[in-house]
Amino acid sequence: MRMQDKFFNKRNLFIIGCVLLVVVGITGFTIKKGTKEPSMRITHGNLVYEVNAALYTRISSSFPDSKPVMDDYQASERITLDERVISDFELKEWQESKLDGDLPAREWLVKGVYEDNGLKLAKNLKLTAYDDFPGLIAVEVEYVNLSEKDMFIEEWRNGNYNIVPQGDQPPFWAFQGSSSSRRSDWIKPLEPGYYQKNYMGMNDSDYGGGIPVTSVWRPDLNVAVGHLSLVPELVNLPTELLEDSKVSIGISKEFDERTLFKAGDTLSTLETFVSIARGDYYENLANYSELMQAKGIEIVEPEEAAFEPIWCAWGYGREFTMEEVINTLPKVKDLGIDWAVLDDGFQVAEGDWQPAADRFPDGEDAVENLVETIHDHGLKAKIWWTPLAADPHSKSLKNVPGMKIRLENGAPQFITWWDAYYLSPTKEKTIEHTKDLLDLFLNKWKFDGLKMDGQHMNAVAPDHSLEKPEESVKGLPDFFHMIYEEAREINPDAVVENCPCGTVMSYYNMATTNQTVSSDPLSSWQIRHKGKTYKALVPNTAYYGDHVELSDNGNDFASSFGIGAVLGTKFTVPSSTANEEAAEFILTEDKETIWKKWFSLYNEKMLSKEEYLGNLYDIGYDKPEAHAVKKQDRLYFAFYADSWEGEIELRGLENNTEYLILDYFNQVDYEKVIASDPYIDVAFKDFILLEATPVKK
Repeated sequence: MRMQDKFFNKRNLFIIGCVLLVVVGITGFTIKKGTKEPSMRITHGNLVYEVNAALYTRISSSFPDSKPVMDDYQASERITLDERVISDFELKEWQESKLDGDLPAREWLVKGVYEDNGLKLAKNLKLTAYDDFPGLIAVEVEYVNLSEKDMFIEEWRNGNYNIVPQGDQPPFWAFQGSSSSRRSDWIKPLEPGYYQKNYMGMNDSDYGGGIPVTSVWRPDLNVAVGHLSLVPELVNLPTELLEDSKVSIGISKEFDERTLFKAGDTLSTLETFVSIARGDYYENLANYSELMQAKGIEIVEPEEAAFEPIWCAWGYGREFTMEEVINTLPKVKDLGIDWAVLDDGFQVAEGDWQPAADRFPDGEDAVENLVETIHDHGLKAKIWWTPLAADPHSKSLKNVPGMKIRLENGAPQFITWWDAYYLSPTKEKTIEHTKDLLDLFLNKWKFDGLKMDGQHMNAVAPDHSLEKPEESVKGLPDFFHMIYEEAREINPDAVVENCPCGTVMSYYNMATTNQTVSSDPLSSWQIRHKGKTYKALVPNTAYYGDHVELSDNGNDFASSFGIGAVLGTKFTVPSSTANEEAAEFILTEDKETIWKKWFSLYNEKMLSKEEYLGNLYDIGYDKPEAHAVKKQDRLYFAFYADSWEGEIELRGLENNTEYLILDYFNQVDYEKVIASDPYIDVAFKDFILLEATPVKK
């Protein structure tokens, strides 16, 4: 069916024309008469979305005391053909319908035409306001080449908005969901001259993918854009702070090759969205994930064992010995830790996951004996693994040829970090090879969980050895779904950790991991804002703060604890071997006292299982930085600053309820508070952790 027929011949549609129509319920629709530019207006929740006669749009907010979002109508959608940017279309007609079913909505179909110098192009704009997602409008655009000649398409762009500042410093904070080798902060203030492309494909040899959402906010308002495809897409979400301090956002698809747009052909963009909310990025990100799940993304349930604290043998490095690992287990148990992780270095090579002879001279029997020893100490065992990586000299590539991804020039895609090749995730040979490894790790060796590790897991390049190269990109989440299903088939309680080192973990891969992780954080700030991000997208996730040794000063348990993250460490104990790397992480007598206090407190409170209240505090503008967790009728607050002396606000308290306030780390009582006056004066360095307990009447 031709696109113009598909968009405008649906059941239950009616022509609105130029008649005033008010839609009762989630949306409003008006026609401005007596003006040169009649427009349509949709009010959905607190988002006001307008379209004018040129098919330009304007967004604004109906929040009380809201300030302008944009100066005027803007070309929020555009297409570039033969080096000509086309954004002005003459509005011809529009239609409205009501969509029933599992995802009820109101839908508007708007038609415009561009005609100039022999070029004629139709633009069909579909706007969807989902009933259960107020404040969000989904947008789809289809362009039809009505000309008599072929053209080349270079780019399309949706959600193209310049948001005005309000004089604050910084003018905006932003969440950006792309990944690169810089491993930069996911959340940052925007400074003059800032630009980031936010490509969702491969940005460096090992890095790519992420969360296809950009969210920018001022103290009064948050605006987010992104796409709603159920598979990864190779698009950009660029963010730029302009000279006038406006922030520019959008979603674009670039066509690197000369892509022919033939006469009569139709080009469809992705379903993108714009949403608006109060506060920082948390609510918009949570709404995005809920809508994606309503559309078909299935997120696995949490696993009880994934919330248990973790010790990892990585403190001993790749040159660990069996003696070192086994000698550490009694101390692991004594500290109240439940997991022991065998990390990198046990294997012959990436791709060849048999035990290395210098680590395990007795071969697989030694590995099985190690797991049995871990279990004998009352601990669970997890094994490190880099799926989709195989060294060039590995036997797996020789014995199972054809697993590699091939780039357009025929070369294999290289993983520089591991000096390895990428395996193609959709090829049956790769899948069967992976299933054999899962049987080895979980069935034969009896490990209780997997630590899948490596930034390369987050995305892959198009595999040109496939008939449709982008199948490798879009099929990557199915590969991890297969791993999860196979692992849980072997061991119904298996913990499946996905640790894409330093990257913004692909939203699509999150769906089938039951343990997320801060993944080689560069600071405690990253531990905290990564945690807030994961908890917005997967509220019940077991979020692991990674080894505390990666935090500020190597001992900032508070950053993980206060946001409800699982605690972990890679401490070492004195050994008979001369392991220089392990010396840095030796658990001294003083450290042991601190470590034991934190793990004991963690096992007592178990805040990682509780409800994170991410919309109470703005992580950018509120000072000091604050987080809150609710456990039954108690609230747990965490405040962070290099140094703070003054008033703090305890938000989220129930009305007409008095609360006892306790600094539960230092065991210091504060005055009682109530919701109408939720302020106390405190002084702290680095952090303060407070427990608010309602007073029983």
